[in-house]
Amino acid sequence: MTDSSGQSTVELVAALPALLLAALVALQMLAAGYALTLADGAAEAGALALAGGGSARQAARAALPGWAEDRVSVVVEGGEVTVRLRPPSPFGALADRLAVTSAASARPAR
Repeated sequence: MTDSSGQSTVELVAALPALLLAALVALQMLAAGYALTLADGAAEAGALALAGGGSARQAARAALPGWAEDRVSVVVEGGEVTVRLRPPSPFGALADRLAVTSAASARPAR
C-alpha cells in the first residue's frame, strides 16, 4: 500500500499557477469588453454633442469614468467621432494591444 498523504497539496500547488493565469486572462478580457462598452457610449455622446453644436471631445471625455482620463484619445473628423480606449491592465504593453476603438457619426446642427 502506498502512502498518498500530501499528494493533493502537491497537486494543488502545481495547478495554482495555471488557475491564476486563467483567472487573469478572463479578467483582462472582461476589462477589454467593458472598455469597448465605455468607448461606444463615449463616441455616441460625442456625436450627439457634435450634432447639437457642442464640443464632441468634451462630451466624449465626460461620458467616461475617471480612471479612463489618461487612457483615452478622441478624434473628431468631419461628422465622425472616434474614441480609442485602453482597458485597465496590470501590464501596460498588454493594455496597448487590447485597446478598443469605437466611432459614431452625426450631422452638425444647422
